[in-house]
Amino acid sequence: MAKSRGANGLGAPGSRESLAGAPGEAGAGDELSSLGSDSEINGGGGERRVDKFGFIVGSQSAEGPLEEVPLEVLRQRESKWLDMLNNWDKWMAKKHKKIRLRCQKGIPPSLRGRAWQYLSGGKVKLEQNAGRFDELDLSPGDPKWLDVIERDLHRQFPFHEMFVSRGGHGQQDLLRVLKAYTLHRPEEGYCQAQAPVAAVLLMHMPAEQAFWCLVQICEKYLPGYYSEKLEAIQLDGEILFSLLHRFAPLAYKHLSKQKIDPILYMTEWFMCAFSRTLPWSSVLRVWDMFFCEGVKILFRVGLVLLKHTLGSSEKLKSCQGQYETMERLRALNPKIMQEAFLVQEIIELPVTERHIEREHLIQLKKWKESHGELQCRSPPRLHGAKAISDSEPHSRKALDPSPSILLPPGQVLPLKGRKNKEKKRDQGKVRPANGPIPEENGAQAFVEPGASPHHQSKDSLSSCESEDTYL
Repeated sequence: MAKSRGANGLGAPGSRESLAGAPGEAGAGDELSSLGSDSEINGGGGERRVDKFGFIVGSQSAEGPLEEVPLEVLRQRESKWLDMLNNWDKWMAKKHKKIRLRCQKGIPPSLRGRAWQYLSGGKVKLEQNAGRFDELDLSPGDPKWLDVIERDLHRQFPFHEMFVSRGGHGQQDLLRVLKAYTLHRPEEGYCQAQAPVAAVLLMHMPAEQAFWCLVQICEKYLPGYYSEKLEAIQLDGEILFSLLHRFAPLAYKHLSKQKIDPILYMTEWFMCAFSRTLPWSSVLRVWDMFFCEGVKILFRVGLVLLKHTLGSSEKLKSCQGQYETMERLRALNPKIMQEAFLVQEIIELPVTERHIEREHLIQLKKWKESHGELQCRSPPRLHGAKAISDSEPHSRKALDPSPSILLPPGQVLPLKGRKNKEKKRDQGKVRPANGPIPEENGAQAFVEPGASPHHQSKDSLSSCESEDTYL
C-alpha cells in the first residue's frame, strides 16, 4: 500500500499524495528555517506578534480586521454553552435543535475544543478506550508511514505559532497523532489530507483528544475519504455535481461544457474540510456546524462557492476556457468566503441529509455499472452529532433522578421542614385504614412504592425550563 512519488514529490492528480503542495506553499520549508524557535514565537524574543488565532501577523495566513462579538454577548454564550456541556446527555437527547442553532451562531473560542469533542463523540470514544492512545504513542510505528508523515509536518500551517518551528511541540504532537492513526487503522494507513485536519484539532485540544476526534471524522463523518483508492471522495464529487444542477444550473452547465471533473476542484475542499481554502474565521465557523450537522455542511459550502463563482452569465464572461475556470476556482473571491456572508448562505441553502443519501444511492448505482463493486467497504456515514450520539449511546445516568440519600429497608426520612404544613393539611381528614402511621414527632412515615427521596431543586432546572434568550 506504499505510495509512489513523482519527480516533483507529488502523486498523480486524485491520488492520496496530490494534496501535499497547495498553491502558495511551495517555499514554506525554506522560509521556516528563519522563523525561529517555539520560545521566540511564544514571547521569548518579543519580535513577532500573532493574531487571535495564533497566526503570525504579516503572514498570508493572518486574518485582517474582524467583526468582534461584544464581550457581554460572548460571556452570555459561554455561560449557556457551559450549562449545555455540563448536562450534555440531556441536551443531546431533548434539545438537539437548540445545540444546532448555537453551533450555527458560533461556539465561543474558549469552549470550542471541548465542544468539538462532545459533538463528535470523541470524548465518549476516549472514555471507552482509556489508555489506548498511550499504547499507540509508545509503539514504534510503521517506517513507511513515518517517513511520509515526517516529510509532511512542515507543510501544515507553517505560519501558525504551534507549527512554525521544525521539531517544535506542535509538529511533535502532529506526528504522534498521525502515527497513532496508522497503528489504529493499519489497513488504511496515512493520507496527506489527514495532516491539516489533525493540525486544526491540535490547535484546540491536547494530542489524545485530537486523536479521538480525528478517528471520529475518519470513521463517522467522512468514512472512506482517506482510503487508498479515494472512492468515497469521488462518489461525493459526483453527488456535489448533481446537486449543483439543482441549486446552480448555470455553474453546472459551464463545468459540464468545459469537461471539468469534480475531483479536480473539490478533493482538497472536502478532504481537508476547507481548512486550506477559507479564511480562518470562516474555517472555524464551518467546523462548528460540520461537527454538529455532518457532511451536508461541506456540500453546502462547496455549492455556495461554486454558485457565487460561476453561477451567473456575468461571472462566466471571464471563464471562457477550462484553464480560466480552474484558475478562478483556485483563487476564489474573498468576499464570498467572508465569515458573515458565507455562514448565512450555508444556513439558508436547503441541502438536507435526505438529498445527499438519495443522490448517493443514484451515484453508487452508476459507479457499479461503470467501475464494478467498491474496493473499499466503508461503514455508512453518520450525519452529525445526533446520529453519532444515537449510534453509540453511553451512560445516561444523568437523565434519571437518583436518590442522594439511601435508606435501609423500612426506614424513612423525617420531613422536618414540612411538619406544620402536613399537620394543617391533614386536620379534619379521615385517615384510611391502610394509610400512613403517624410517628412520634408527627411526621408522616408513608413512602409510595418506586418513589425517590431525591428531589431536584427549582434552581437546578431553571436553565432548562426557562425560555432561552441566546443571542
